[in-house]
Amino acid sequence: MKQVRINRVSEHVGKEVEIRGWLYNKRSSGKIYFLVIRDGSGLLQAVAVLGELSEAAFRVCDRLTQESSIIVRGTIREDRRAPGGYEMQLKDVELVSLAEEYPITLKEHGVDFLMDHRHLWIRTPRQQAILRIRAEVIRAIREYLDENDFICVDAPILTPSACEGTTTLFETNYFDEKAYLSQSGQLYNEATIMALGRVYCFGPAFRAEKSKTRRHLIEFWMVEPEAAYMGFQENMEVQEGLVTHIVKSVLKNRRKELDLMGRDTSALEKVEPPFPRITYDHAVELLNRSGRDIPWGEDFGAPDETVISTSFDKPVFVTHFPARVKAFYMKPDPNRPEVVLGADLLAPEGYGEIIGGGERIDDKDVLLQRMREHGLPEEPYRWYVDLRRYGAVPHSGFGLGIERTVAWICGLEHVRETIPFPRLLYRVYP
Repeated sequence: MKQVRINRVSEHVGKEVEIRGWLYNKRSSGKIYFLVIRDGSGLLQAVAVLGELSEAAFRVCDRLTQESSIIVRGTIREDRRAPGGYEMQLKDVELVSLAEEYPITLKEHGVDFLMDHRHLWIRTPRQQAILRIRAEVIRAIREYLDENDFICVDAPILTPSACEGTTTLFETNYFDEKAYLSQSGQLYNEATIMALGRVYCFGPAFRAEKSKTRRHLIEFWMVEPEAAYMGFQENMEVQEGLVTHIVKSVLKNRRKELDLMGRDTSALEKVEPPFPRITYDHAVELLNRSGRDIPWGEDFGAPDETVISTSFDKPVFVTHFPARVKAFYMKPDPNRPEVVLGADLLAPEGYGEIIGGGERIDDKDVLLQRMREHGLPEEPYRWYVDLRRYGAVPHSGFGLGIERTVAWICGLEHVRETIPFPRLLYRVYP
């Protein structure tokens, strides 16, 4: 008898198959049991009728508790009333492990309770849907970058210095030296583009920010493309193409999951290039007209980004930020040195920044000057400065946050549901 996954049962109508999974739900009607089985790929109703399977197997159905692990065997048939449109006429059921009383029920649970039981919460249909969408986002990112000649090159997690010269670092002992958990792989990408032209790294990043907003995680995942000879404008065009591809891929391949979550996809359907572009100057004017008193030169917070992004029906670039609020490596605008050739991409519907990027400084002396302005020691960055000594070229890149992107696409209130095991301020369990 062939073992199949639930999402493939449509290919086996009229055939006897075996499915291995867990009991999601159970109800009885006299001498009939209706078992809803899940196996990670979907849900399937299995019907156990006394007399059509052994008495011992029928007694197993009676004993089953929620989330018991079981192997069921029977014939697949079409039934529009059943979950997924198919059901199994049971011939046999094998108990693998009888579950104890399951703590997560259909009643309402508080967020803290659910986060304490995150290892079980991820089994629910909504959480499964989010994680499938996350997987599709990652798949689409790799597909787009691979097809556009970007090479995946891994960047180190342990680093001798900060990427952005901030104090939000997790410090650790590296034998007799200090090391830090990576905030970004960008600096290393700038080295590998000199070998490969176009690269991207994909992995975790760590920020020791004591933030409790709905947009922040302590450990999060980023994809960071970087390209030699790519200017500021082309960099934004790559971002437009990538984000559009991600959204279209989710709409095409994970529509069922979006529907399960009740996501209004009309806003996602509007994601097409070109995206609107406004300068930091214009953004400040927009905020001040909206009643937010933002003096020129200050960075934007989450409420400011919300006001800006809700003024547009698709992602919007905010460009030319003041140099003093951006990282030391951002290239000053040659026509206006107090601002940089950088941009943040804000997602619509109030979701704020999902991408930060821009053109990098390629002049050694300008870079050293910026490092001094930021109070950065030269020794840990000696290798980074070397890139300007040996064949420097104009280059650009950006970082896209996976969790914020998934939160926007799914329409979630908080990023904590966008990753299997979120690391939040005061939460590192489970």
